[in-house]
Amino acid sequence: MDVKRLLLLIPLAVLAYLLVIQWNQDYGQVAPEPEAPTFTAPAPGEERVDPDDDLAVPAAPRAEGEVPGDMPGEPARATGTRDLIAVATDVLDLRIDPQGGDIVYAALPQHRMTLDSDRPYVLLSDSETRSYVARSGLQLDGHSGRIGFTPERTSYRMSDDENRLEVDLTAEVNGVDVIKRFSFERGSYAVDVHYYLANNTEEPVTARFIGQLARDNSSDPSAGVALGMSSYLGAAYSSPEDRYEKVDFDDIQRGRFNNRDVQGGWVAILQHYFVTAWVPPQNQQNLQYATTDSRDRNVAAFAGSMSTVAPDGEARLGATLYMGPKVQSYLEQVAPNLRLTVDFGWLWFIANPLFWLLDQIHSLIGNWGWSIVFLTIVVKLVMWPLSAKAYKSMARMRKLGPEMQRLKEQYGDDRQKMSQEMMKFYQKEKINPLGGCLPILVQMPVFIALYWMLLESVELRHAPFMFWIQDLSMRDPFFILPILMGASMFVQQMLNPTPPDPMQAKIMKMLPIVFTFFFLWFPAGLVIYWVVNNLISIAQQYVITRKIENDPTVGKGMKTK
Repeated sequence: MDVKRLLLLIPLAVLAYLLVIQWNQDYGQVAPEPEAPTFTAPAPGEERVDPDDDLAVPAAPRAEGEVPGDMPGEPARATGTRDLIAVATDVLDLRIDPQGGDIVYAALPQHRMTLDSDRPYVLLSDSETRSYVARSGLQLDGHSGRIGFTPERTSYRMSDDENRLEVDLTAEVNGVDVIKRFSFERGSYAVDVHYYLANNTEEPVTARFIGQLARDNSSDPSAGVALGMSSYLGAAYSSPEDRYEKVDFDDIQRGRFNNRDVQGGWVAILQHYFVTAWVPPQNQQNLQYATTDSRDRNVAAFAGSMSTVAPDGEARLGATLYMGPKVQSYLEQVAPNLRLTVDFGWLWFIANPLFWLLDQIHSLIGNWGWSIVFLTIVVKLVMWPLSAKAYKSMARMRKLGPEMQRLKEQYGDDRQKMSQEMMKFYQKEKINPLGGCLPILVQMPVFIALYWMLLESVELRHAPFMFWIQDLSMRDPFFILPILMGASMFVQQMLNPTPPDPMQAKIMKMLPIVFTFFFLWFPAGLVIYWVVNNLISIAQQYVITRKIENDPTVGKGMKTK
C-alpha cells in the first residue's frame, strides 16, 4: 500500500469509528427516568404472597444449560399490615421490605438524577418502569420460603451527631430466634447485612446466607446522556481464579453461567457510573450462581457455606452489600478487585495510570475541567518527541511539495515510474513517507484510553468546569467547544502538506467539518482534552514548520521548472 492510500485510510478509519459511535447514540435505547416507588400494603388481616418469595439456590454446581431449582416448600406468608421500612443516612435512602428483609428501593442523595433536578439518583427500585432489587435470605432447616420479620419501627434516620446506624428486624422460626441486622456507617455506601441466630431447640440446625441481585432487562437510566458508546450493563463475578468476569444478561437468560464454588469473591450488577455488589466473607467457601426468577429477572447471586448451630448455640451469618457510585477508592475498601468494575476497556493499562494522574491533579486544584487541561499538557509533554518527529516529517514534505508535484506532472500516468522517482527523491532528501503517520498512530491508543477513562469516571458526572460547562460528562449545550475543536483542526491542516491527490485533498479539507459534527455529541470533558491537545500541537507544529522552511539545507537539490 502506498503512502497516499495509507494517509487516506487513516482518516477514513477514524471516521468509520465515529460513525459507529454516533449510530449507537442515535439508535440506542434511552432509559426512562425511574418513577418514585409505590408499594401496596395488604389490608389488616389480609394475607399476601409475593411471586418471588423463594430464593432460587442450586444444590450444586451445574453444567451449562441446567436450570437450578428453587428452595423446597411453599413461600412463607406475612399477615397484617406490611409497611416498608424507611432508612436514611447521609448517602443512602432505602426502603426495606419486612417480608424477607429485601432492599427494594435505594436512592443516592449525593447524586442527582439529572443536572437540573434536585431529585436523588435512584439505583434500586421495583416499579412499572424498572425492577432492580437486592435480596438476601436465610436457608434454614425446617423452614421454607421467606421469613416475615417484625421491625422495631418503620423509620430510621442517621442524625448529624451519629456515625453509625443499626436496623434490626426480628422473627422466631421453629424455635430459632432470628435477628436480621443492617449496619450503616456515615459516608459509606457499604451496608453490613447479618443474621444472628439463637437455637432454642434441643436439636442442631443448619443455616446458610444467600445474597441475590435481581434486575430486569430495562435500559440503564444513567446511560441516557450523550456519551456515544454504551457502557456495560450486566452482571460480573470475581474469584481467586478470575478476578473480573462479565456475564451479560443474555448468558444468564440462556443458562450459560457455570455455577462454581470459590473462596471469597463477590457478585455484582454493573451499569454506567454505579454498581451493586454482594461481598461475602473472603475466608469462607461460597457458591456463585446465576439464574432467573419467577418474574424473569436476571439474578446474580451467591450462597455461603452451611453452618451448624448447636442446641442453645448461636451463629452469625452475613455479607456486605455495596450500593453506590463506581469510585475506585470506595470500592477498594469493600473487597479485593471490586475496583475492576470501573471498566476502562481493553486499554485499561493505559487508562488506569491516566486516571491516577488526573485524580492527583484534581486533589491539588479541585476542578475536574482544569484537571483535564493539565492532564492534557502532561500527556502532550510525554508525547512531545513523537509529535516533533511527525511534524518535522510533515514540514519537510510541505516544503518539498512543489517538487513532488513536478514529478507527478512529469511522469503523468506512468505510476510505476513516478513511484520509483518519488522513492529516489525521498532517499535524497531524507524523508520518511511514514514519518508523519506512525507517531500519530502510536498516540491513538492514548486517546482511546482517555476516551474510555473519561466515559467511565463517575467523578465527571455533573462536575462543572467554568462558564456554561456545568457537566463534563454531557455535551456542550451551546456547541462552543466542538466548534473551537473544528477550528483548531482547520488551522492544523493549514500547517500540513497538501496531499498531491485532488480527491484526497478535498476529503482532508472536509474532515474538520465532519469531526465537528460528531463532536457535537461528545462529552465536554473529552472535547476539552481534544481542544487543548490541538492548541498545543498547533504551537509545536508552527515552530517546527517555520524552522524547516527557513533551513537552507532542506530541499537544496530541488529542481526548478
